[in-house]
Formats: sequence, structure tokens, C-alpha cells
Amino acid sequence: MKAMILAAGSGTRMQPLTAHLPKPLLSVGGKPLIVWHLERLKRNGFQEVVINIAWLGYKIPEILGNGEQFGLSIEYSDEQEEMALETAGGIIKALPILGAEPFLVVNGDIWCDYEYRSISPLLDSDLAHLILVDNPAHNPNGDFLLKSGRVYSDGFSQLTFSGIAYYHPDFFKQRPYGKQALLPIMRDAMSLGRVSGEHHKGMWQDIGTPERLAELDRSLESI
Repeated sequence: MKAMILAAGSGTRMQPLTAHLPKPLLSVGGKPLIVWHLERLKRNGFQEVVINIAWLGYKIPEILGNGEQFGLSIEYSDEQEEMALETAGGIIKALPILGAEPFLVVNGDIWCDYEYRSISPLLDSDLAHLILVDNPAHNPNGDFLLKSGRVYSDGFSQLTFSGIAYYHPDFFKQRPYGKQALLPIMRDAMSLGRVSGEHHKGMWQDIGTPERLAELDRSLESI
């Protein structure tokens, strides 16, 4: 199974740190944030990774190259001309590289100790499998309801979407090329009962501000 790391965002909330560096290359715990993902992917049995790039995107291949230094094969989906297509749009553009089998997608601006699966957890007619986490302070109401292994867009006791998910290519089938958000597609699939999920109770952090980056850096000093 292939994995995709979403690394095309402009990181406006991380200014001035992202004025000259894309957010996934910001250092935390002594190495770029995206390297943590690559190392975990390799450790969990992945071999092929796709990374989408936009804001200062040329700097990512300069640092990561073709992935050989990590024991991986990296291909890039270049959105520099479009200047980011949002989450769904970026995945849709990368579909020809990702292929016809289910794939893993990871937000490049998170840190999580979840152990990725190199074998798809999708069952039967499922289109997506989401990794959900406890609600952080900046998202107290959560995003989705997890009940008996199924994920719903409405209901009480909601959890937060971690930015880690497994998708079947059919999840994006017949969606047009261009800038598109993920949430409306997600809600459509949930309404059809075709989204499963699990609750990861380990460490997770959304690196949305310089303060959160500094907090994570301190936390990783003890790992």
C-alpha cells in the first residue's frame, strides 16, 4: 500500500516561521516534522510515498530527495502552479500516482505516535477508515461520532479527526479536478454508512501555531 503525506499548505498561522520554509520542514525534536512521518512509515512497512507540494514546495524535494536516504521511494505531486488544491483536490490530483488500491493519507502538519498499517483496514464496501483522537483544547466539540467502529457526522461524544485516514480510490471517484475541501465528500460517504474508524488514545498534536510547535518540541525531548 502507498502512503501520501499532505504538505502543500501555506502555513499562514505559523508565520513568521513559514515565511521562508514550508511547515512540514519545520524542525521539532531535532528533525523536520515530515521526517518523523517518513521514519514511522518505513518502520511500519511502507515503501512508496507520495508528497504533494505547493507553498515553497521546491524546498521539500531539495531536503528529502527521492527518499533513498529513508529507505523509501518518494514521488511528488506538484501543486505549485495551482498554489494548493485543498485536501480533497490535492488527493484527486495525486490519484494517478497513488494507483487503484487503497492508500494511507497523513497530514504533514501533525505529530502522532499512531502506528500506520501497511495493509488496508477497509472492509467490504467501506470508502474510508478514519483515525480519531481525543478532542484538543482548540477543538473541544470534536468532528465526528465513532460508534461500534462506524463514523458519523452527527451525534454526541464526538472525537477529533487526526488527519490520518485510509481511503479507497472510489472515495474520490468522478470528483472533478480542482480545489476541493475534504469535509463535504466525507459527509456524503458517512451518510451512506461507508466510513469506519478507530479511536487512537496515544499522543497526537496538530501543529497549527508556533506555540504548539514549541510545546511539541519540549514534549519530544523526553522521547
